[in-house]
Amino acid sequence: MDLNKLSYRVIQAAITVHKELGPGLLESVYQACMIIELRNMEARVQSEVSLPIYYQGQKIVGEEFRLDILVEDTLIVELKSVEKVMPVHKKQLLTYLRLAKKPLGLLINFNESLLKNGITRIINAPEGVEDLA
Repeated sequence: MDLNKLSYRVIQAAITVHKELGPGLLESVYQACMIIELRNMEARVQSEVSLPIYYQGQKIVGEEFRLDILVEDTLIVELKSVEKVMPVHKKQLLTYLRLAKKPLGLLINFNESLLKNGITRIINAPEGVEDLA
């Protein structure tokens, strides 16, 4: 599926969840609802996907990241419910994209009265290409 269409579907799912629940809940609640909504859209969804860490070709035992949601094995969705998205949240998603070798991520902060203000699109640009997000 086209990345733009896929990200549009994920954003539509987030808007639906946000309209139903509003801001102020725990990330885990939004995550569970997003999974239901995306599966209702017949998207392939995985949650809490393990992302091992490698250093100089060696797996770091006992250390790994967890992706909140992975859609169609292509798009990483990082969910937040914070007062303000900080630069470190965007860097975290970009790191996940690079480690997982995925092209696109959405950082969605549900703690906004208007959800569109809480959505950030992050592109994993190839080396040498400026960030396109």
